[in-house]
Amino acid sequence: MVDKHRKHQMRDSHKDLVAAKIVPDNSQTRSPAFRLAFDDPEFLCRDDLRPVRLQLEILKPEIILDDEGIKSTIVLFGGARILEPEKRHQARTKALADLSKYYDEARLFAKKITLASDGYTNVIVTGGGPGVMEAGNRGANDAGGRSIGLNIVLPHEQAPNVYVTPELCFNFHYFALRKMHFLMRASAICIFPGGFGTLDEMFESLTLIQTGRMEPVPLLLFGEAFWRSIVNWDALVNSGTIAEEDLNLIKFVETADEALEAINEWQV
Repeated sequence: MVDKHRKHQMRDSHKDLVAAKIVPDNSQTRSPAFRLAFDDPEFLCRDDLRPVRLQLEILKPEIILDDEGIKSTIVLFGGARILEPEKRHQARTKALADLSKYYDEARLFAKKITLASDGYTNVIVTGGGPGVMEAGNRGANDAGGRSIGLNIVLPHEQAPNVYVTPELCFNFHYFALRKMHFLMRASAICIFPGGFGTLDEMFESLTLIQTGRMEPVPLLLFGEAFWRSIVNWDALVNSGTIAEEDLNLIKFVETADEALEAINEWQV
């Protein structure tokens, strides 16, 4: 019987990474053409290689999450500008300061979810940055558990918050693939007040569920007053651009405990 766990017979790529650098220093070995293709950043960043880069951004997080045994996640979307209550005086507007209460709700929710998790199911995943994202990772950390951060390279660099589990901290170039990884393992989606990015993530999630491209999961909107003030849900129904039953895809909640109750009572 063949041992499926035996090592591959082909030479290991890591060995060639080392061997390729132990060569004479001459015009041939200094030429970019001589570099191993998978060890050549300039080559990998060519426009022609975009399909390869897309594939790499699909595969790297997927393989690592599989290796770490992550089976399902609870997604937290929300604004990067929402501050913790202790810093609400630094908010640019009174309205933004008032939204700081959702930092605490996100933190408490993530803590309670993580306390009930075995470390492999319903793992908290955020965008890895500040605001609501930080609150989610921080809550998981409060509970002594793991959480995922899916960061994105932005013109003004977004650094991971310090509460993301290091081995589950990823960085993306492509927004589309980042959003795909948010939802691939999602067993619930919790959306806090936010800006363009949060709206994009909310409507993408709703569209995928509405069209059957994704299995239905609880989709919870924290802060009914906020969401009703910026989206005229009834107008969408009255205009006929969505069906009335489409509003059943969302549920408004205010607190961590309300969200937990909604998830526990969820039935497809």
